[in-house]
Amino acid sequence: MSKTLLLKNALLVATMDDAGREIADGAVLVRGNEIAAVGRADEICSVADEVIDLAGHVVIPGLVNTHHHFFQTLTRALPGAQDAELFGWLTRLYPVWTGITPEMMRVSNLTAMAELLASGCTTSSDHLYLYPNGSRLEDSIDAAREIGIRFHACRGAMTLGESQGGLPPDRLTEREDFVLADMQRVVETHHDASRLAMLRVALAPCSPFTVTNDLMREAARMARHYGVRLHTHLAENDNDVAYTREHYGCTPTQYCEQLGWLGDDVWHAHCVKLDDHGIARFAATGTGVAHCPTSNMRLASGIAPVRRMMDRGVRVGLGVDGSASNDSGGLLAEARQAMLLQRVGLGPAAMTAREALRLATRGGAAVLGRDDIGAIAPGLAADAPPRASLVMVNGRVLVRGGSFVHFDESAHAARHNRLSLALAGAAR
Repeated sequence: MSKTLLLKNALLVATMDDAGREIADGAVLVRGNEIAAVGRADEICSVADEVIDLAGHVVIPGLVNTHHHFFQTLTRALPGAQDAELFGWLTRLYPVWTGITPEMMRVSNLTAMAELLASGCTTSSDHLYLYPNGSRLEDSIDAAREIGIRFHACRGAMTLGESQGGLPPDRLTEREDFVLADMQRVVETHHDASRLAMLRVALAPCSPFTVTNDLMREAARMARHYGVRLHTHLAENDNDVAYTREHYGCTPTQYCEQLGWLGDDVWHAHCVKLDDHGIARFAATGTGVAHCPTSNMRLASGIAPVRRMMDRGVRVGLGVDGSASNDSGGLLAEARQAMLLQRVGLGPAAMTAREALRLATRGGAAVLGRDDIGAIAPGLAADAPPRASLVMVNGRVLVRGGSFVHFDESAHAARHNRLSLALAGAAR
């Protein structure tokens, strides 16, 4: 029989369910890895294998992060990249990233995942688009399994190097035949389509300025064959849009449509410069957007038209993005940034706190194509979270009293810092 866990006496349970219920003096009963019941404390049976008293706490669904680059925790706040826009920032960091080893990849991933969990994030995607020195997607997958986060691993790629008119150095690119073969391998080996799955795989060629049209088309065909999702960067800043127009003779949305990259199985990161036509096409096709407000501000990319997207019915979730363009890794803070940034551009009514929380929960779940996370309701995954006091993923408590239960933060931080210094030193 499945173990039961009762969260009781919460000041408030913000369910984010279809009715938007907020239950004062609330309780949540968990059976195994599923939510069994939600209601007032006096309505929920108190007999359980374990009881956690949450008096004075607000219970929210586990937050959902729809865009990240975990490896970038190694190059947070690196000198020379702090005051650049996207293309200058990338060209400064590409040479450094060539030195990343599989150990660095795994340790940096654990660091990013720990930061997310501590902020109340229980589900995260990660867009891994470079594989230097024998690194593989399994470095990320193994880290997720170790720490316990629900994970959407995106097999990214860069195949269009400088010699072919792309932005990255050739030594950071891969052959397209190898990329496609490895995409097939990781999907067949790791993707779990079942309900409440802890690991799913998406296909994610990096961006219009790092991959060819052929790879975009073939990745789309493969994703639809296997029933997995597609992810890439799009319309992040003015230079990004100019590159698409110059090299492909179209807008970012037209580029996507020509290559089969619109649909309810696709989500794009950033979309800061998505125009009215693009917003309309995204809404009509169910295409999702990962909004990354802090990164967009850090790189001076602009203010994404999230209010207009939401009003038109575009699926929008939140993304922390990589630490090299965020300086942090907390998703709850990202929800606040999303609210503030829309207000800066459009006034105090542009986004409410509840709308921001919805982007971080139900919005992110929809963008990742999941109807089993993002709310506190019977039958959904038991994922419940500045630093979270209690974080539960799939029915397992990972953070209690603000501290990790199964993860030595201090020892890991020391290891991460050692590898980060080694990587920076090797790039000098």
